Amino acid sequence: MATLPPPKINYFPDSSLEKQCYNIAEKYVENIPIMNDRNRLGYNLYKYISGEGDVPEILVKSTKIKIIGITGTELAAKISADLTQIKK
Repeated sequence: MATLPPPKINYFPDSSLEKQCYNIAEKYVENIPIMNDRNRLGYNLYKYISGEGDVPEILVKSTKIKIIGITGTELAAKISADLTQIKK
C-alpha cells in the first residue's frame, strides 16, 4: 500500500490581515495556553476586523477560551489596543 505525501501548506504573507490577527492571538500564549483557543480567537479577530464579528469584549466571553493569569476584561482591553494598530 502506498501513502501519498501530505498536501503543501500555503502560509499567509506577514503583511496580510489574517496573519496579523493570528499574531495578536499568539502574542498571549502565556495567558491562553491552549493552541486551539488561540486559533479560535485569531479567527474571530479576523472576522471582527472584516466587519462580520463582535467587539473584543464580547469575543473573549463568547469564544469560551481558557484564560490564565489575567481577567477577561484586561485581555479584551489589551487585544483592543493591539487591533487599533492594524486597522486600516
